[in-house]
Amino acid sequence: MSVLTVSNATKSFGKVTALAGASFDLEAGELLALLGPNGAGKTTLIRAITGRVRLDGGEIRLFGQVLSGGHTPGDVGVVPQDVALYPLMTARENLQAFGRLQGLSGKGLGEHVDWALEHTGLADRDSEPIGRYSGGMRRRLNIACGIVHRPRIVLLDEPTV
Repeated sequence: MSVLTVSNATKSFGKVTALAGASFDLEAGELLALLGPNGAGKTTLIRAITGRVRLDGGEIRLFGQVLSGGHTPGDVGVVPQDVALYPLMTARENLQAFGRLQGLSGKGLGEHVDWALEHTGLADRDSEPIGRYSGGMRRRLNIACGIVHRPRIVLLDEPTV
């Protein structure tokens, strides 16, 4: 079964065509990179997969189910191109906040937060305000926030930044 299928995705913003028939099929274990110049529609496609943008045409299927838009499916983790963290909070507090937004709570939340901190090499600095973190550490925490709920698919917007 395909993990993610995009079929003839189209999207325009006024007179600007952001997507003009994007199509691909992603199988379990595969990696996909969207390459193109600024304005090619990469972020628009990621936003469509995450439910932030509704397509004008075409279809997106996640694990065989058509996505209707309006919300990010729980199986998807998103790491935005800009660091999106709460600077006055600690790494642990940030992960707890993002975990709660993904529906985690109680013991499960704590276990997921511990996993994300270990997975990104931040466990030894989890109680420091992230204002003291280097840029690289903030990027790692940004990734941790996108995967704290252990999604089956992770979308990284501009991962080489």
